[in-house]
Amino acid sequence: MVSPASPAETRAFIIERLVGDTGEPDRVISSAKALTERSLSAVMQGLNGKLASPLDIEVQSVELGRFAQARPSNSRHAMTIAASVSSPDALILSMDPAAVALVVHALFGGDVERPVQPIDRDLSPTEAEVATMVFEEIAKAMNGTGPRAFEFRLPLPAAITGGELKRHILRDGPAVRVVFSISAGVNAGLIVLTMPQRVLLKHRGDAGVKAENAEPEAEWQERFGEEVRRSTVTLEATLPVARMTLGEIALLQEGQIIELEEAAQSQARLSARNMTLFVCEFGKLGQNYTVRIRHPFDAGQDLMDTLLPE
Repeated sequence: MVSPASPAETRAFIIERLVGDTGEPDRVISSAKALTERSLSAVMQGLNGKLASPLDIEVQSVELGRFAQARPSNSRHAMTIAASVSSPDALILSMDPAAVALVVHALFGGDVERPVQPIDRDLSPTEAEVATMVFEEIAKAMNGTGPRAFEFRLPLPAAITGGELKRHILRDGPAVRVVFSISAGVNAGLIVLTMPQRVLLKHRGDAGVKAENAEPEAEWQERFGEEVRRSTVTLEATLPVARMTLGEIALLQEGQIIELEEAAQSQARLSARNMTLFVCEFGKLGQNYTVRIRHPFDAGQDLMDTLLPE
């Protein structure tokens, strides 16, 4: 096994072995669920692109577990281990015989709507190769891109089965276990993904953090919005006078009286900082002139009224 590179990783590894978990079960589960939800469609697209008959894949469960328990007890399963830049065993994938039989059947054009007999013997080299193909598509989809990518070393090692699977020893430690159901018609099988918790959190541990930060961000926006609403602006009310041609405007003289349109009082515009806000009605209350808000200003409707005058 490759030793952790830094003192911090060494401490984390020792604590992991002594305590048995990371102490953040909710964060592990939420990160694993977010990862599988984002990757599931890519898994189906990649796998079904290689099959003659499409299969359905669903997430059956996401749960905490132990890394040493990732090895299937039945030697007729298929299993592979993906290494990454940060860990020699960053991901374990396994398939039960029913899943292997279903994928082989779909790959070679069998009718997946009819019952497929599960494999009751050690897997053949061809069946192990098909399992490796499935594991490869899952690893590609889970790997991601950019700075948060797991950087799995692809292509994956060939799937092991039979006696080699029985003899394989896995290190122990806290892990997250995702069970996928692969199905078509009456046929179904299971694919299990197991990943060390510290590997998951190192690359995708921000799923829970975003949810925690959502409330402070909303609070900040509310406070900022409150300060903005306290700002003072100058309101201006204008009345439409009349429609005139440029030639008529050029002939206007001092002292000339311009008649207001009949509906001018009910078409006053209330604006602030050159932005029209409301259509108002001009009036008078005692010795003071007033405007009464009628409805919000609709710029689109105003444009149509200008283009199509009555």
